[in-house]
Amino acid sequence: MEVVEGHLEVDDLDAVLERLGAIGAEHDVAIQAFDARYVTGREHLRRACKLADRAHAREEMIAHDPEVEILLYAAGRRQIQDALAMGVSQGQQPAVIVCHAVGDRQNGDGDENVSERERAAGEVVEAMECLDRADTLGAADPDLVAAFFDIADAERAATDATLSELVLERVAMLVVEK
Repeated sequence: MEVVEGHLEVDDLDAVLERLGAIGAEHDVAIQAFDARYVTGREHLRRACKLADRAHAREEMIAHDPEVEILLYAAGRRQIQDALAMGVSQGQQPAVIVCHAVGDRQNGDGDENVSERERAAGEVVEAMECLDRADTLGAADPDLVAAFFDIADAERAATDATLSELVLERVAMLVVEK
């Protein structure tokens, strides 16, 4: 998994998504762009990719497209329409873009072992005109994350788990909810 961070300026969402899709096809990787305010950290993305890999290996994918599968797991949602809120949209936003060779590493080694395809795709994504490189992985909005993942104050008060850990639990629960 290669992660590209930055501020994304989207004038034409379809054009940006088409460009990311073309880069993914050229390098044989799934590329998924997230609004960084919903991403609690690298482990959140790593877990989504690992679960997408596992679903791919078992031929139990929820979606037809690997990019959408990664989005569904990251969002902890089975419905694409519900998960799309976590993706990028028109306008300017902090973004995190994942380039992942689905199925290459079902063991989920994560970004310590970035493949050449993932790295090459990430370099092309980084060079996109609409992306200004910046550290955005720490841009999660705790209130937005808690609301999106339906994590109530009472739940947070009842545990010493971090918000990130509670999100990881929601992501993992998508597999159980099948």
